[in-house]
Amino acid sequence: MATSLLSACLGLRQHLNSIGSVLVCALLLAGSGSLLTPAPLLADSKKDPRKDYALIIGTVFDSSGHLVPGVPVKIRRADQKKAKWELISNSMGEFAQRLPTGQADYIVWADIKLPKGEPRPETKVHIESNERVDISLHLK
Repeated sequence: MATSLLSACLGLRQHLNSIGSVLVCALLLAGSGSLLTPAPLLADSKKDPRKDYALIIGTVFDSSGHLVPGVPVKIRRADQKKAKWELISNSMGEFAQRLPTGQADYIVWADIKLPKGEPRPETKVHIESNERVDISLHLK
């Protein structure tokens, strides 16, 4: 169908001026719909860009308030023992991690060597649904 419309447009070009024929051809091709209809997205695809997620964005600071790059950061659910996500703060001391939606508590900590008995820098994060939570980790 599109080829017959295209040949009709070429025939019209001989009879109309160039601007008029371009407009008529554009209307005819747009009316056919087959060329301009995008392919449908699959909602259950693993690469679906519409899939919801929660996001934790964090910044690592030292004891004097300066940004600290290269710090290993780990994240786990509060009801689990092992870290599920491992990150490293970037050159600006920042990190970001996508998490599944839904109500959950997470523990985020800096995985650094500390003197015996000192608590590691960590924070608890509560996620309700698909939201962004900004946190900071302060090293001692």
